[in-house]
Amino acid sequence: MPPDGAAVAEGGVMMHVVIDGAAAASDPAELVSAAARCWRLARDEGAATQPRLHALLSERQCPMLAVAFDSLLHLYEQALDHPFAIGDTDSPSEDEVLLTNLLRSTGRVPPCVAARQGAASAFDCALCSMRILLTLAPKDIQ
Repeated sequence: MPPDGAAVAEGGVMMHVVIDGAAAASDPAELVSAAARCWRLARDEGAATQPRLHALLSERQCPMLAVAFDSLLHLYEQALDHPFAIGDTDSPSEDEVLLTNLLRSTGRVPPCVAARQGAASAFDCALCSMRILLTLAPKDIQ
């Protein structure tokens, strides 16, 4: 790996740099729940998800996360082969907790989590991208 920590392609396989969880802007739990609930409600209403996510995340000074959350949540549903369930104001859903924990970790998606392998690989890349974006986001995005 180059000294600057950049990812490099080796033999056609992309190598990823591990991001220290402590370097992340803040705990993603509240942000994940808010974005997931916004996304789910838009989907259930048949509305476009990205404009709604953009509006929500603009209030938190991180509108650049709208497209990433949209992709991440789509890939979550594909990899786990079920609709993303949301909780209520008092308690997060199992899906919200799982996604938050996956974003807090630095590893790949455990094989026991994903139901569909091809989608799991894409979901893993989306998680890695979101970890990077959360690290680069303003410190007070909650």
